[in-house]
Amino acid sequence: MTTREAGFEHLTIRYDDRVLQPRPWTASQSRWAAQVLESAPPGRVLELCTGAGHIGLLTTALTGRELVAVDACGLACDFARANAETAGLGDLVEVRHGTLESALGEDERFVLAIADPPWVPTASVTDFPQDPVSAIDGGRDGLDLARACIEVADRHLVPGGSLILQVGNRRQVEAIDRGVGALAVVEVREFPRGVLVRLDHALRDENSPAGACESRRTTGGSPTSGTDRRR
Repeated sequence: MTTREAGFEHLTIRYDDRVLQPRPWTASQSRWAAQVLESAPPGRVLELCTGAGHIGLLTTALTGRELVAVDACGLACDFARANAETAGLGDLVEVRHGTLESALGEDERFVLAIADPPWVPTASVTDFPQDPVSAIDGGRDGLDLARACIEVADRHLVPGGSLILQVGNRRQVEAIDRGVGALAVVEVREFPRGVLVRLDHALRDENSPAGACESRRTTGGSPTSGTDRRR
């Protein structure tokens, strides 16, 4: 299997055809995470469905925050570890091979989480023959792994922490905005090839009015349509 290289801003990311190729637009997810971290308390960052590690590694490069990166694919974890070392970030990055449910200790907490789960509906994965199915198949509605990421973030974010989540389109945002535990959608940024969503963990301030987190939209490029445009 041929190992390939992709530039991801100033990072060099290695991967092969069994791992999803880094997409340049997803650097916006790293930069949004870095922006949120400017006002966050001290603490580690969690990345779920890390793949080759590019989004989390760029976040760490921009902020100097420690990162715990999780993926269920051992090969992806190998690439993520190697990419961290190549970037000079090995001392700040811990890559864990395991399921979302098993990779974290019950008491571990993070100030921010990043997730780029598979979000293509199963019926549409054949539209993207160049991509490994396991890296893009999100189940019937494309949200099986996204919901799992939200559940993990709900358990492991500190009060007031944030999740920056990638999904496919606005309809998927509306679907996840129903029943997300202590997390609430507070901002959506739409791009031609995907959508980024910020969900904040409730501070549980008794003086805060109910519904204080109001969903709003910031467009970061051409709005997506209702069709998944993973590639």
